[in-house]
Amino acid sequence: MTRQSTPRTEAARASSAVNDTATVANTAADTSNALAERTVAGVQDASAQVASMTLEAQKTLGASIEDVSERMQGLSSFGQQNFDAFSKASEISAKALENFSSEVAAYTQKAQEDSIAAVQDLSSVKSVAELVEKQMSFAQHAFDGWMQQATAIGEMYTNAAKEVSAPIEARVAAMTEDMKITAR
Repeated sequence: MTRQSTPRTEAARASSAVNDTATVANTAADTSNALAERTVAGVQDASAQVASMTLEAQKTLGASIEDVSERMQGLSSFGQQNFDAFSKASEISAKALENFSSEVAAYTQKAQEDSIAAVQDLSSVKSVAELVEKQMSFAQHAFDGWMQQATAIGEMYTNAAKEVSAPIEARVAAMTEDMKITAR
């Protein structure tokens, strides 16, 4: 004997599916918000640590340069160029961290807006099939967006590392060349 669905049973199932979808969407939004907050906090903490380390490095480097300048006048120019390279690397690093923070904040805001729009869209479904279709579409869109963001951040980190190390690498090359000349 097959049980036939009544309109009341179908309505209860649809209502339950909508509630389940809303719960999933809210959980996804909460998870997204928590992840975004942790990411922003991590970036801010890293920025503060880099700024502190940079300040200490600049202080230490400044003291070292002064000592070398007092002892050997010939190395004054070389030391100043090293200091400039580290300062330039620090400036580039600070700017890169600002860019990371801005990028993460913008993505977080967009992801939250997308989540809210998806919940609103899901609340207007007329059938379970439409609900599943919209939910799958949102999940795919959210995943694709996250993958694009992860790729973009990875590229930003790679480019920042190259830019930050360039002034220091130039100074190391100059020092190596000076040592070769001195050794002859």
